[in-house]
Amino acid sequence: MQAQDAAAQVRRGAGLFEFPTRGVLAVQGGDRTRWLNGMISNDVSRLEPGPRASGCYATLLTPQGRIVADLHVLLRPEELWLELPHAALSAVRERLAKLIIADDVRLADRSGEIGRLGIEGPQALSLVCELVSPADRGATSALCPDACVAARIAGVDVILCAFGFTGERGLQLFVPGPTPALGPVREALFAAGARHGLVVGDDEVLEILRVEAGIPRLHAELSEDVLPPEARLERAISYTKGCYTGQEIIARLRSRGQVAHLLVGIAADAGSALRRGDKVQVAGEVVGEITSAVLSPAAGPIALGFVRRPHAEPGTVVAIGAAKGRVVALPFVGPLPAAGP
Repeated sequence: MQAQDAAAQVRRGAGLFEFPTRGVLAVQGGDRTRWLNGMISNDVSRLEPGPRASGCYATLLTPQGRIVADLHVLLRPEELWLELPHAALSAVRERLAKLIIADDVRLADRSGEIGRLGIEGPQALSLVCELVSPADRGATSALCPDACVAARIAGVDVILCAFGFTGERGLQLFVPGPTPALGPVREALFAAGARHGLVVGDDEVLEILRVEAGIPRLHAELSEDVLPPEARLERAISYTKGCYTGQEIIARLRSRGQVAHLLVGIAADAGSALRRGDKVQVAGEVVGEITSAVLSPAAGPIALGFVRRPHAEPGTVVAIGAAKGRVVALPFVGPLPAAGP
């Protein structure tokens, strides 16, 4: 199945993804919650066990308020997990380790001890609820965005987390253990998946879906050149908690009410070839740059990129090399209603 066809099928049913390039950094020790709350942009102190508020999306920032990494924080019984790209894990760990002064905090790379699968699409929740043990079905079906609960699938202990990378309803499956038992879980998903339109997705499929959804990615849209409000990452920021690294800059940006550049979607004419690094022009003037580009089965040639704020309004006509296009509101493709359990 071609990537465009598989991407379209995920939006109709469900997609199974593996994430060998994602990692987990554990924050341990008695001071872990207080300490981490002073490091990242969202409010870790409000997390509580259960399906409602046991996780959050956040950013780790430089003192200048720029993005070192975006990450998902997951509350576990004896530690906090930071889920993030494995390529960024060493740099994040090194940066955080320098900020442990007299705190009871330890950092541990748990990536090799945790297997990963993801189910995304309007049928994702229905499929997973069919497979979890009856005792876990209520908590699974009640999962709020970014929260996590423990469950059993095919006799294997898993941790289900309600986030994803496609804009559709997503459930990430974490399988802890010295040799994570992914095989039985994967087989159970395949066996039940035919009834839910399950397809296997690779990195190319995931990239199409991510760009369609307008979700920025580290080392594409997100870097130490970018401020969270420029990338429209408001949900990663708490404006009510205490100080954290970069907080003063973020608060100042909010009080001023604007940034110089904004992440936008750009839709080009059919047949156009868009590439990362292409310059975006308005009336012959360079106003921005493409950061990600794909051929969408639903929207044609599309891209994410940053443009100057005055040119970020949907409908703005732009040129990308010889291609013509326009700024569009994100997402390019919205999710279908999620199927119930």
